[in-house]
Amino acid sequence: MSELDQSAVTRSGDTQPDDTQPDDERPDDKLPAASPDDPSAAPGSRVPAGLIALAIGGFGIGLTEFVISGLLTDVSVSLGVSVPTAGALIWSYALAVAVGAFTVTAALTRRPPKSALLILLVVFVVGNAITALAPGFELALVGRIVTAMCHGGYFGIGAVMAADLVPPHRRAGAIAIMFGGLTSANVFGVPFGTFVGQNLGWRAAFWVVAAVGVVAFVGILALVPDRPAPPQPAGSAYRVLLRPQVVVSVALTMLMFGGLFGAFIYVEPLVTNVTGFSSGAVPWLLVLFGLGLFVGNLAGGWLADRNLPLALRGLPVLLTASLVVYGLVAHWQIPTAVMLFVIGAVGFATSPPLQLRVIRFASDAPTMASAANIAAFNVGNAIGTLLGGLAISVGLGWVSPVWMGAGMVVAAAVLAFATGHRPADN
Repeated sequence: MSELDQSAVTRSGDTQPDDTQPDDERPDDKLPAASPDDPSAAPGSRVPAGLIALAIGGFGIGLTEFVISGLLTDVSVSLGVSVPTAGALIWSYALAVAVGAFTVTAALTRRPPKSALLILLVVFVVGNAITALAPGFELALVGRIVTAMCHGGYFGIGAVMAADLVPPHRRAGAIAIMFGGLTSANVFGVPFGTFVGQNLGWRAAFWVVAAVGVVAFVGILALVPDRPAPPQPAGSAYRVLLRPQVVVSVALTMLMFGGLFGAFIYVEPLVTNVTGFSSGAVPWLLVLFGLGLFVGNLAGGWLADRNLPLALRGLPVLLTASLVVYGLVAHWQIPTAVMLFVIGAVGFATSPPLQLRVIRFASDAPTMASAANIAAFNVGNAIGTLLGGLAISVGLGWVSPVWMGAGMVVAAAVLAFATGHRPADN
């Protein structure tokens, strides 16, 4: 599920209104209004400068997560490992994000948010530097894990900070701008990073990411105002994760996005070895996929607002069909390019309905539910990448990760049809 959706909903507090309650009757966020004295809130400014700094950090995090998908072959050759082994740099990152979403975020919640964000960006820059300098696979893996531990905390805390920079009626837009950095990374940053890596070496791509982190650090230090640490909720919200329908929501997210990214992560060796594209075409194919993510996320939100059960049941079927077509046309260039856009659009269209579902079944603890969905997204990513790598390792071919991904989405479709999707249905 997209982290934009997850973090945006968490800003509404620890209790959520009923789904049927009109938007204009829902309680407002309990955040202080932006002060006119804040360095990020110049009078008449429509987009506070501090918000741009937060978005730059989101851009860097999105870039470091996915840029390696276009450089797997170069990384494997440089580090002396197979492509499936190099894929561990992806799925280990995803698992570390899942761990950090709970542990690192919890450790920093008692600190002022600006201080917490600066700490996370320092660790982010160090982790990318370790990866760029790594003489072997093991140290590169350490660097990826260090970097990933910042991921969930940055978006969770950053969303609170973004909402705090603007008046109440602009908070949703502020969160969207911050997470626009992540979306922009998928559309523009990852192809650019792949281009840099292919022409200057894969290590250069990670130095670029580290530089983005430094820019974000300076921007937040200078432009984001100081705020006190948020009040800590009483009791524990972890119990919500044991509810059967919350477990179903988490399982759906894992299966859907595990299938999507398991099929996509090995795109570079697939399109160069099977489809016949040159390595120079890979960045442009990644642009197509990223545009699909952007369009699909908007379309999925529109559909979920109108018919949530239809979205949750229809989109897994449509994604399964899209992945099957993608695998079947992998030997032809134009159809493959078209299907990369389609699977990106259909896959990320599931993000808003999946997020809405878990929040509905955990309305008394939406923050923990959002953290669970961040973890589920990345655990699914790791499982899909691992299964795809195993399929390649046993000689099933470069297209085999697509079939593994389709299998995971079929399981999601079965689960989606087997359960209700409104609290009243269960």
